[in-house]
Amino acid sequence: MRTALPSRRRLATVHALLAAAALTLTACGSGDSTTAAKGAAPGGGGKIPTTDVVSSVAKDDKAARLLPADVRDRGTLRLAASVGGTPPSAVHLPDGRTVVGQDIDFADAVAKVLGLRLKRETASFEAILPSLGSGKYDLGTGNFGVTDERRRTIDFVTYINDGQGFAVRADSKLKKVTDFEQLCGLNVATGAGTTFEVTLEDNKHVCADAGKKPYSVKTYAEQGAIWPSLQQGRSDVVMSTINGLRYAVKQQEGLRFLGEYHRLDVGFAFKKGTKLAPAFQAAVDRLIEDGTYDRILKKWGTLPSAIDRSRISPPEIKD
Repeated sequence: MRTALPSRRRLATVHALLAAAALTLTACGSGDSTTAAKGAAPGGGGKIPTTDVVSSVAKDDKAARLLPADVRDRGTLRLAASVGGTPPSAVHLPDGRTVVGQDIDFADAVAKVLGLRLKRETASFEAILPSLGSGKYDLGTGNFGVTDERRRTIDFVTYINDGQGFAVRADSKLKKVTDFEQLCGLNVATGAGTTFEVTLEDNKHVCADAGKKPYSVKTYAEQGAIWPSLQQGRSDVVMSTINGLRYAVKQQEGLRFLGEYHRLDVGFAFKKGTKLAPAFQAAVDRLIEDGTYDRILKKWGTLPSAIDRSRISPPEIKD
């Protein structure tokens, strides 16, 4: 499996904090019990971490000067956020209104670096990218993987490295998925409009080629509906983000993570040809430099997804 290569500094940081990351995934906390959400995380019995790692971020004038003049004058951006049913990307707290998650922290931190206010609206995952092209929103977040197909119509500014993986019930005979032929005859659950749905549909032919019964792709617009489908036997395996799967199986009994299948860079999404990308890239790099980046990853237990620097619409990672 190909992953982003960390620098010596970040490699040392990752190795030094892996134990802490594992604890964060298990407890869903950040070590400060006074800031933990009182409600259970969706789909499990753990707590959602709510430690503030963003408010101390200061504006960086050098990065802010990269913004288009009209954006600097306006001081606001319209952001569409996909809010799923499982952290770490974005999720509602039990009050049903407050949205938290890794994507939320990164967007808020970048906005502070650039001296901007975000007008955040929640939107379905599959609706966000088309809405960018129409001009309804200035940017979108939703753990959007950077693929060559998407790069044709969307610009990205990367901030983590995540990717595709699988999870099953603990009693499943599947041990690891390395080939889609292993899924033949099974019901596979995933999010609607995602790279996972595209990947599954594109590889359905392998079952017919092998003379086997094809697998069935069951898509869900609400990410939180995926896990009940697995637990209740309506699906046999889930394909989703590596970080999301790791988090979910730690929070729910009777599930098992099958490992990584394919790595992808993840980024803020913009309309093709956006003039916002250089400023956002500089802001992410600033967060990496001042330590905020590592604090966000540590909070959400995703240190292995760290990148060395942000990039604008890089080529898709190939295994």
